[in-house]
Amino acid sequence: MLSSHMKKYRWRITALLFFATTLNYLDRSVLSILSPGLQRRYGWSEIEYGYMVTAFQAAYGIGVLFTSRWLDRYGSRIVYALAMGLWSVAGMGHALARGVFGFSMARWFLGLGESANFPAAVKTVTELFPPKERALATGIFNAGSNIGAIAAPLLVPWIALRYGWQWAFIVTGGLGLIWVVGWWSMYRRPDEGQMRPSIGWRSLLTKKETIAIGIARFLTDPVWWFLLYWLPKFLDKQYHVGLGNIGLPLVIIYVAADVGSILGGWLGRRSRRRAMLICAICALPLLWVGQATGQGLWTVITLISLAAAAHQGWAANIYTVVSDVFPENAVASVVGISTCTAVIGSTLAATVTGWVLDRTGSYSMIFTVAGCLYLAGWAVLRLLIPNERK
Repeated sequence: MLSSHMKKYRWRITALLFFATTLNYLDRSVLSILSPGLQRRYGWSEIEYGYMVTAFQAAYGIGVLFTSRWLDRYGSRIVYALAMGLWSVAGMGHALARGVFGFSMARWFLGLGESANFPAAVKTVTELFPPKERALATGIFNAGSNIGAIAAPLLVPWIALRYGWQWAFIVTGGLGLIWVVGWWSMYRRPDEGQMRPSIGWRSLLTKKETIAIGIARFLTDPVWWFLLYWLPKFLDKQYHVGLGNIGLPLVIIYVAADVGSILGGWLGRRSRRRAMLICAICALPLLWVGQATGQGLWTVITLISLAAAAHQGWAANIYTVVSDVFPENAVASVVGISTCTAVIGSTLAATVTGWVLDRTGSYSMIFTVAGCLYLAGWAVLRLLIPNERK
């Protein structure tokens, strides 16, 4: 029987995972919040901004392949700490950038460090929690992504308008260095010293479960990345929501996403697949966002909020599916492989989005495609993983 001390300990570690994921999204969101002003200041085109997004995503995709293997080989404690240190310094390094190349390099190193967050968090939850509780724990730490996205439009404009845009990067990046101290002093694997050898990639890549999870994330992760990087620009262009009043709309959207993450984790305790179908259906309102601009700002905010909640519920469950069907010593590697496919999809989507917007100036086609992708991803999972077991 699990001791009360261990029960409290694992939820304290979940809180650390939550704060790490909050910083993960806070740091990556700073540029998107500041992008309308920086774009006017430095004269970036939509395609050049797309290059910056692509630099982050490409580094994220490459980095996750290495960090996930290191996590399964060396454990979460040291790899997570090093990764957080790297992305915090890279986040602060944005303050030194001036042109497209400088910002792109800062995004590259930020992506390398941030790539370890989700494989490390999922692996840690798998080590600490029994299967029935993993979806909820995953939903809780995954909710940090939305808190980070909420904090960004509240904190970043306040710092930038008072102290200059450089300090927005310096302050947010510096918070991660404080987290490293707390993680290093608190976290110990319960059975440290008894880690099983990691499973080779060749074996994992041939599993239909790996393929299914990879395809599902290839299809659906680009939707979230699009919202994260282009939503402030969409609201600025369509509704003239600038740096001074971007906070409330984004807070509403990401609070809804937080609710979706935890609720989706709770729904997934009985059946991951059923919970993910519900989330896929709730993402469909994105179909109407491109056509709803004439109906007012708050109609669009409502539709996007529902889809954001659906995505985070979907994410909480798809991460947990990995621990359902793979052993503990393969979890980080499979999360890494699927994250790589997700980043490939997101990188392609970022490039295409920049191209479409530069030539058409319309978000309609982008939102229409985004609304359909979750049902496609669910169909792939249903076909290739008919049973929710190892």
